[in-house]
Amino acid sequence: MRAVIDALLRSRLAGTAIAISGAAILGAALAFQHIGGLVPCDLCYMQRYPFWVAIPAGLAAAYAPAGKLRAALLAIAAAALTYGAGVAAFHTGVEQGWWEGLASCSSPRGMSNSLEELRARLLAAPVVRCDEPQWSLFGVTMAGYNFLLSGALAAFAGASAWFALRGETK
Repeated sequence: MRAVIDALLRSRLAGTAIAISGAAILGAALAFQHIGGLVPCDLCYMQRYPFWVAIPAGLAAAYAPAGKLRAALLAIAAAALTYGAGVAAFHTGVEQGWWEGLASCSSPRGMSNSLEELRARLLAAPVVRCDEPQWSLFGVTMAGYNFLLSGALAAFAGASAWFALRGETK
């Protein structure tokens, strides 16, 4: 198994693996939302944004020539995924009650021009709290799984970028 991972880290398939893994994670989140009926909070949405950077960066790295360009693309993917893991860790802490979430996690966004407009917006807005997990498996919430998966994928992308920068890729 170690030989397979080592070979993957040092090949152009690293970018493909990052893109496919990122698409699978993003697809799972979208499936939970649109098929499973879970309503994401603001932190849930924030955890998706890095994949919109990591997926194309991974695909571009897969087609880039070995060297600095591939290393830079893999580093971009690693940075985006690291940011995503950080947001997921923050969200997990909010869910566990370790710290408070964002103000947008409990109130509708935007300004209101009048008190009546504000009241109407508050009454019409769905309440999706960041500190109340909607789903968990074995005591780990979606944010927790995203932290684990994004962190592992970020480490993989970072290691691949390192090997590409050192010229140890095919």
